[in-house]
Amino acid sequence: MVYKKTIKVTALAFLMFSIALITAACSSENNNGAAEKDTQKTAWEEIKEEGKLVVATAGTLYPASYHDSESDQLTGYDVEVVRELAKRLDLDVKFVEMAFDGMLTSINSGKVDIAANDIAITDDRKEKFTFAIPYKHSYGTAIVRKDDLSGIKSLDDLEGKKAAGEATTTYMKVAREHGAEEVIYDNATNEQYLTDVSNGRTDVILNDYYLQRLALAYFSDLNITIHPDIKFNPSSAGIVIKKGNDELKAQIDKTLKEMKEDGTIAEISKKFYDGADVSKKPEVDFD
Repeated sequence: MVYKKTIKVTALAFLMFSIALITAACSSENNNGAAEKDTQKTAWEEIKEEGKLVVATAGTLYPASYHDSESDQLTGYDVEVVRELAKRLDLDVKFVEMAFDGMLTSINSGKVDIAANDIAITDDRKEKFTFAIPYKHSYGTAIVRKDDLSGIKSLDDLEGKKAAGEATTTYMKVAREHGAEEVIYDNATNEQYLTDVSNGRTDVILNDYYLQRLALAYFSDLNITIHPDIKFNPSSAGIVIKKGNDELKAQIDKTLKEMKEDGTIAEISKKFYDGADVSKKPEVDFD
């Protein structure tokens, strides 16, 4: 009887020891998992640690992002807003120049941290990306030939007309919806766009009012003008951030608000937009 009792006690002790081992193993796994989670850095933490903000931009979009003709230095409204933003965040900034389509891909792949290139905030884009608070407000206009307005009276007359632009912009979407024939450019200069309208290779460029106004002033010898009757799609532009990088967005938003409140963004805007403050919504009636 004593022998049998000893076996029962030993078996019970073994069972309890086994349970303890399993519990300890689970606990160890949970602790390791928690430790791994704790050490996983956010995008903002990685940027702070690196000390550098990597930014996608075009370098060919005057006056948002372009190269100064004398120094060849990258500059522009969006570029200088980001430079000041990075400075206030105590970060260096590295600009990576690319076409618009590549910017959004590069954000998702992690090649860049943000994109700044007069990028309109749309519902479709907000489903795929996060946007910082807007730092520019504008609306769409149309550049056409000065002598005959390219035979266009309204957006409804775009059907069959050759519209110049990049494939995935909101302006090309408007042209496409109105039946225009798309003439796609890949990160072309303003001069190429405008010359092609002037000489009849294309008929119209739908784009931002402030950009169009400045481009016309610079290329005043060309046979082009802003259509007097076409005003559409009030829009806002913002810095694009990868979806889920909420801490990075919070830091950028906070700094942009400070830059608006102390007049820095207005000052940068007036330098590049011929005295206009594009950080404020324009007072325009839209049909």
